[in-house]
Amino acid sequence: MSLDYATLELLKQNHPAWRLLRSDHAPLIASFLHGVFVAPNQRLIGQADLAEALEDELFALRERLGNDAFPKPALDYLNDWAGNDKAWLRKFYRQGSDEPFFDLTPATEKAIAWLGSLSERAFVGTESRLLTLFELLKQISAGSETDPETRIAELEKRRADLDAEIARIRAGDLQVLDDTALKDRFQQFTGLARELLGDFREVEHNFRGLDRRVRERIALWEGGKGELLQDIMGERDAIADSDQGRSFRAFWDFLMSSRRQEELSALLERVLALEPVAELKPDARIRRVHYDWLEAGEHTQRTVAELSRQLRRFLDDQAWLENRRIMEILHGIEAKALALRENQPAGEVMIIAEAAADIELPMERPLHTPPVKPRIESVVPQTGDEDLDAAALFSQIVIDKTQLARHIRHALQDKPQITLAELCRARPLQHGLAELVAYLQLGGDNFKTTVDEGVEDVIVWQAVDGEGRELSKQAKLPRVIFVR
Repeated sequence: MSLDYATLELLKQNHPAWRLLRSDHAPLIASFLHGVFVAPNQRLIGQADLAEALEDELFALRERLGNDAFPKPALDYLNDWAGNDKAWLRKFYRQGSDEPFFDLTPATEKAIAWLGSLSERAFVGTESRLLTLFELLKQISAGSETDPETRIAELEKRRADLDAEIARIRAGDLQVLDDTALKDRFQQFTGLARELLGDFREVEHNFRGLDRRVRERIALWEGGKGELLQDIMGERDAIADSDQGRSFRAFWDFLMSSRRQEELSALLERVLALEPVAELKPDARIRRVHYDWLEAGEHTQRTVAELSRQLRRFLDDQAWLENRRIMEILHGIEAKALALRENQPAGEVMIIAEAAADIELPMERPLHTPPVKPRIESVVPQTGDEDLDAAALFSQIVIDKTQLARHIRHALQDKPQITLAELCRARPLQHGLAELVAYLQLGGDNFKTTVDEGVEDVIVWQAVDGEGRELSKQAKLPRVIFVR
């Protein structure tokens, strides 16, 4: 961040940490919040307990500074510090609780940590920090090396150094850290442990801001579920996949190992038992600082779980509303059907074109068939000398299907349906069975027909035999009905 005039002026006006340092009651606020939140690593405090603790603090200050020093009640001060214009405390309600709770904001913790750095230290260690910086540079260099030979050479060098150190120890040359080095490294460990607890509060603040934005979007959302979920999950993944989110996930996976916890506990017990470290009079809570890390991490994980729970509640509400709308539509259809049961509408209400769907599968379609090209032989026909009877060529019967179709349409103009027997009586068959078959073919191709298998019709026509005598012929078939 650039520390130019405009940036610092904006921070002075808007940043909660700067407002706290400029406040008239900054000593009271910083000392009290450090004593109840930071020093004991307390994450959440109920309103009644926090107000009681502040009332005791105010009482002691009034005894020393006078009754007019802090005239307002403790609860008024807490609500004022948690207001949007100051934002030094976060006031909220926990799930399933009617009592308000308070927690520090990351800006307040930063301000308190900066105030703590202003005091003079009796011992300022620099060696451990220099070694830490040097070790970090070595890890960065080794971790980014892509040449296998270079990495193998570095590992072999480290192995040689370890073998040489083992040989020196076996020879009796055992080098240990002096008291100054022990104090230096322990002070650095304590500072980093406190900073890590503050980082947890900032990570939790980021996820809580995402949760608040999700609730606002859900309250005002009018589109589809998919668009909202894509938007929300994209933002959540952006936070989880950021450098801060990946670092927190790696830390959490490392600390959740029971073996790591036992190792940390054993190391802390051994280090705190050293005489140079005991001379520094470390805080008693440093003995269980890794459990404080776990507790702070659990608060962050619960914030993420609350975000998932909010999304789950939104999906359940949307599904309930959609199911309710569907049931309302179904009940409306049932009510209208019952209302029309006794008073059915006249005429045709609905016409269904086909009783079944005409399904044509892709594999049922015929493949391309090339046309057959006739092969014509250039042969000169020869005149035959046999006498043939050509009468058969002139005795062929041709059925005029166009005329038959016109007869069917003319008959359907006056009535919605007509049977084949009625058509034959209105216009007797002229060509016998061939004409009857033509009627049936037209019924299957050009007209809509139905067949009543329960009734038989007898169709009669006149024919002439080979000797010229008239005969009466008939055909029995199920009733065929032509429909308009």
